[in-house]
Amino acid sequence: MEQYVSMPLLGEKFPHFEVKTTFGKKNLPEDYAGKWVVLFSHPGDFTPVCTTEFIAFNQHLEEFRAMNTELIGLSVDQLQSHMKWTEFIGEKTGKEIGFPVIADELGKVAKALGMIHEAKGTNTVRAVFIIDPNGTLRLTMYYPQEVGRSINEIKRALNALQVADKNHVAAPENYPNNEFFGKDVVILPPPGDETAKKAREEMIKKGEVKALDWWLSYKVLK
Repeated sequence: MEQYVSMPLLGEKFPHFEVKTTFGKKNLPEDYAGKWVVLFSHPGDFTPVCTTEFIAFNQHLEEFRAMNTELIGLSVDQLQSHMKWTEFIGEKTGKEIGFPVIADELGKVAKALGMIHEAKGTNTVRAVFIIDPNGTLRLTMYYPQEVGRSINEIKRALNALQVADKNHVAAPENYPNNEFFGKDVVILPPPGDETAKKAREEMIKKGEVKALDWWLSYKVLK
């Protein structure tokens, strides 16, 4: 009897999958312990929008790796199709695809992670999952087949997660290019008790942080 895997929610451990890829068998997320992972699905090989995305992901591969992050593609196409398609992309762009692509032929991973939306057909939608070095799901995005993703937005969101984790802060809208706060990060609001409120007000008085109010304070990272 096939084991049922429920779709993980943000903050939960990413479920285990043994998958077949263009780079051999992989175990998710165990094989990537200690690294961030961007797992992304595409509707189908040899399709125009997906091809533009794979070219862009590959062009930014070294930037992702500089962020301690590995890329993994996925669709329900067969392994041979993946290999021929990525070979085609390499020939046309002069740059070989440098990340594995999962051949989820039976749709096991796609179904478990909500990549199959019946109203959009039998192919996978354009899903993105960001998994942290501890194997925890931190972010999900879904796009329809007819809309290509922004690789820069995925990098931005990944950077914001990493900055927030490292500095115990929150990243404002479009960080680090917020139109009001600029590159400043938001200080997490204190608990709603008077002691915490007074402590935050004291930090504001000392100039340690800037604030619009005691619950909305921010600072530039040094």
